[in-house]
Amino acid sequence: MKSIFDQMVDEVVSRIGETGRRNAVYEAMQQVVLGGLNRGGFFKEAAFYGGTCLRIFHGLQRFSEDMDFSLLEKNPAFKLEDYFTAIIEEAKAVGREVVITKKDKKTFGKVESAFLKDNTDVYNISFQTEKTLKIKIEVDIEPPLQFETEQKLLMRPFSFMTRCFTLPDLYAGKMHALVFRQWKNRVKGRDWYDFEWYVRNNVPLDFEHLKIRASEFNGLDLTREEFLNLLRERLASTDINAVKADVEPFVINLRELEIWSNDYFLQLADRVSFQ
Repeated sequence: MKSIFDQMVDEVVSRIGETGRRNAVYEAMQQVVLGGLNRGGFFKEAAFYGGTCLRIFHGLQRFSEDMDFSLLEKNPAFKLEDYFTAIIEEAKAVGREVVITKKDKKTFGKVESAFLKDNTDVYNISFQTEKTLKIKIEVDIEPPLQFETEQKLLMRPFSFMTRCFTLPDLYAGKMHALVFRQWKNRVKGRDWYDFEWYVRNNVPLDFEHLKIRASEFNGLDLTREEFLNLLRERLASTDINAVKADVEPFVINLRELEIWSNDYFLQLADRVSFQ
């Protein structure tokens, strides 16, 4: 009889095809981590955000590897290590062993370290599968505040609620990443994919939360006009082929990318709405 973990992977593969098995394994791993964090009481003091949250709880049609969390209040004394046992036990319950390590930020590259604050803790969770796969987890322990959260239901590996950023605040986090993320040789095309999703689904942007992010991360007192100008500049100047190349391994239907061009994204920018 297959383990619960293998059943979870097979459920995803049945929807996306065998070629997507690696992404399906990542998604099962992420759900197990969320289940462990829930059992440990993590979501009483933290919330889930980022592209993986959008994929799991809102049906985003691309996969993701990393998991991003934010405390609900600033707490420099917070330790994710307090929840390691709950994650490890949840993995054992579904038939997998995990190893959790804290990343040394001294080893981060220029791009990664430029975008992470000093008070953001980062961990790797390694799942023993056919080939060891790692999920990178970031927890902002002194986060930009003034965001809203909601409880979202997940039914695997068991039924539980996960505290998540609301869509307008997920959107704010993504737009901050799209506009301000620094890269050297590898653009984050996944940011562009998510931006398209928010516009297509008429999600209003929580600009007040975006302003706080720009202030705390970048030292800017951002206006809407300045934000839109920065957004258009980035959308117009980035190599669209590099954007596509980054996101292609995570997209279920590659035909979605056929329309992508710099002009297409500039027209999307004209459709941004604010909360």
